[in-house]
This record gives sequence, structure tokens and C-alpha cells, in this order.
Amino acid sequence: MAPVHASAPRHRTALSVNVNKVALLRNTRHLGIPDVLRAAELCLEAGAEGITVHPRPDQRHIREDDVYELAALMKDWPDREFNVEGNPLQNLMEFVRNLSARGLPLHQCTFVPDSEGQFTSDHGWSFPQHAAQLKPLIEEVQSRGVRVSLFMDPLPESMAAAKELGADRVELYTETYARAWGTPDKDKVLSQFAHTGRAAAAVHLGVNAGHDLNRDNLTEFLHAVPGVLEVSIGHALIADALELGYSATVAAYLRCIDNASPE
Repeated sequence: MAPVHASAPRHRTALSVNVNKVALLRNTRHLGIPDVLRAAELCLEAGAEGITVHPRPDQRHIREDDVYELAALMKDWPDREFNVEGNPLQNLMEFVRNLSARGLPLHQCTFVPDSEGQFTSDHGWSFPQHAAQLKPLIEEVQSRGVRVSLFMDPLPESMAAAKELGADRVELYTETYARAWGTPDKDKVLSQFAHTGRAAAAVHLGVNAGHDLNRDNLTEFLHAVPGVLEVSIGHALIADALELGYSATVAAYLRCIDNASPE
């Protein structure tokens, strides 16, 4: 029998923890530590609403087995979500199809236009050039009952195009905001994200966000950008957990989210 867990606290914005960096550290040795499954479980126990992975073709961090083992773990947490990111023109669709065939949970699939050897995600999709390739893949994923989010730069004019393709959400690439935070350019950059959030809302497109969000900049971002449904945070959160532990770190990020919520 699956264990019974307390429900995660509900926030206007959900926190999904990306555990890629736990796998990256594990892969430097052959001891199986740190344990990716245990890290995910501790984050869920602390109140995270989801777990995210981005398995790249070279398996430099998340490996194929990790995806299926984490999906099996998520069956014990039916009120939380499993989000798998990647390029649907590379290996992502294989995971979508195999998870479905195995009866394992997948709640959200985030399409990211990474090249195979790319160091980290650094840009969003462009339209109309990517539209013809993405449309049938979006439809296939949705036919399996899975939400599709497109990784996008903060361009208000692109939101209608993403909606027209059939995407359920976009994940705004927040690196430009993270770089501008604490500089004179911050307000201008943040205004662009806010404008993009409003443009998405105008066409009934859900908004997620992620990339280099952290305990310093998260609250201000969420306060300024309307209606963010989910943030996916990995690098900064796992780095904080090395000092604070998973439970205290997740609690700290949830406080950042609460502090951005209206009274």
C-alpha cells in the first residue's frame, strides 16, 4: 500500500524542484550518492508541489532510469506533479511515449529548444519557424492527457503564436531577469516579463517561469509578473540545500512564494 502523505500547502504559484544537479553530483562517482529519488522525496515531504527533470541525450545528469524511477515515486504523491523537460526533436518524445506505455504519471511536458551538446537552456522557441515541427508533437502529448508548456523568451508578441499552436502554458526563460537583478536595468527587464505575462493571460495561456530564480529574486519576480502558475527551480535550490538541507531550503522558497502573494 502506498504511504499516506500530508497534502502540500497550496500556493498561487507552485514550486517544482528540478533535481538535475543532484544527478550531476552523483554521476561524478559510482556510489549512487547523492540519491536522486531520496532528494525528490525530501523535497516533496517539505511541501514542493512538483518534481522536474531535464534528461539530455548525453545523460550527463539525469539518466534514462532516473526518469522512470522518479515517475514511479510520483505515484505515491498523487497530489503533486511530474514535469519532464527536453527537446521534442531529440529524446523527449521517447520518454513521453514510454511513460504512457508503462502507466507511469506525467503531468506536464516542457518543450525546450536545446541543441544536443548545449551547456544549459539559453533561449526559447521562435515562431513561425518552429511552428510546423511543434504542432503535431504538442497534439500527441496532449492526446496522452499531458499538459504542454513551451520554453519561451519574454516576448509579448509570441504569446498568441504559442496559444495558436495549442500550447497549454509557456515557461518564461528568466535568465535576463536574474542577470539584471540588483542592477539599474532590473525594472526595465522586469517590466518586459510583466508585459509578457499579461499578453499570455489575454489569450488564456498559462504562465510558468524558470532559470536562475533564487531566494533573492523570486519574490520580486512573482509580485511583478501576474498569474505565474509554477516556477521550476534547480541550480540555486540544490546549491542552497547543500548548506541548509532540502527541507529548510524548500520551506525558504515556499516563503518567497507566499511573500509574493496578495494579502
